[in-house]
Amino acid sequence: MRAHLAFLLFIALAAPWLCAAAAPPKPNIVFILADDLGHRDLGCYGVKDIRTPVLDRLATQGVRFTQFYSNGPECSPTRTALLTGRYQQRVGGLECAIGSGNIGRYDDAIRLRTTHDLGLPASETSLGQLLKRAGYTTALFGKWHLGYEDKFTPGAHGFDRALYCAGGGMDYFHHVEPTPDGQKKVLFLDGRPEKREGYFTDLIADEAERFIAANRAGPFFLYLPFTAPHSPFQGPDERQPQPLSDDSPRWPQGKAPPAIYAAMIERMDSAVGRVLAALDKAGLASNTLVVFTSDNGGTASARPTGLRGSKGTTFEGGIRVPCIVRWPGTLPAGTISKQVALTFDLTASMARAAGVKLPAGRTFDGQDVLARLADKQPEVPRTVFWRQRRGDSTWKGARDGALKYVIRVVGKRTDVEGLFDLDADESEAHDLLASRPADAERLRGLLAAWEKEVAPVR
Repeated sequence: MRAHLAFLLFIALAAPWLCAAAAPPKPNIVFILADDLGHRDLGCYGVKDIRTPVLDRLATQGVRFTQFYSNGPECSPTRTALLTGRYQQRVGGLECAIGSGNIGRYDDAIRLRTTHDLGLPASETSLGQLLKRAGYTTALFGKWHLGYEDKFTPGAHGFDRALYCAGGGMDYFHHVEPTPDGQKKVLFLDGRPEKREGYFTDLIADEAERFIAANRAGPFFLYLPFTAPHSPFQGPDERQPQPLSDDSPRWPQGKAPPAIYAAMIERMDSAVGRVLAALDKAGLASNTLVVFTSDNGGTASARPTGLRGSKGTTFEGGIRVPCIVRWPGTLPAGTISKQVALTFDLTASMARAAGVKLPAGRTFDGQDVLARLADKQPEVPRTVFWRQRRGDSTWKGARDGALKYVIRVVGKRTDVEGLFDLDADESEAHDLLASRPADAERLRGLLAAWEKEVAPVR
């Protein structure tokens, strides 16, 4: 009897430990974001003259999306949606990339700039904060572009460590950006100005390798937003004694020398290879979710995509981007998915994978698309929206199933408008506006209702 009671006591005491031991470990998360990468700028998406063996191999090890979209056609908007898991329109002031030197580029952004509020508020409960609360060590190495003011630094959003470019683009070697007041250093470490030697793409990989080695006990969230292949267009072997002048032909985004553009992407591919090798060396690859995508479609410097439009527009060329996800043991390797998905769907997916609980009253706009893939569920139609503002120009887009509506308004004048069936016309060459007026009106109504629902909070 005494032995029986002792056994029961042992089971009672050991039960919590046994349950904990049975629970699977939280996955590490590595999120890699390219900057202005065109939809077909990788070998696995069809490019022939840019070598990307690392990312091509990653696609064979996981899922490659063919109808993946950025939440916005420019930098800051998509980054806002990524970190909040919500449409960036809800935040206010971030529907356009913040201009170099902290410039607001449309009325709401200009208003917020005058009160020193142009950026992503810490009150938005960003992904870094959520994962940190869930027990993750967090780091960001790369491009921030979500506010220059001290209250908008990565540290305010839950990142334990951050080496970052504050603005939209900087000299890859001298780490300065042109502003209305002259060139300024925009490289920071944990909120303080930082001086480093080296090509920025390589510096990102250096920091990532060190972080992975130091945090192998996990779990960790490593956010790597590369500046490549955003301008200025500088190859890794092109260091000059002085920064590029403001009037250098390497700064305009649509005028990259083709060979230099390729070299920038190839160096980024090599940097991603270093990160993946660090995971292998630390024995972490099997329990790490790796995501690669781009913040928006390519500029005129990108390789031809067959899609209409480019960065800054809501045509497919401005918002359709590569997306590759590897999660060993959870996502089937070698999968090609036609599921329509957006950046903020990855936020919802990462949060669920990490066991994150949202604060009361907070929900994601994105959907957990990775859970559907893991469960081998069929693709589902989506209804999704875009809006981008700059000056008095507003681009909008709505996709409902295969139908997509695009409109650009300049002032009060409609400059561009069209309706397209993407299943039959991926290049948006055949406008159905006149032949399907009822569908056009329906999508206009959906877009108007969405705009009202996502009215900004400030």
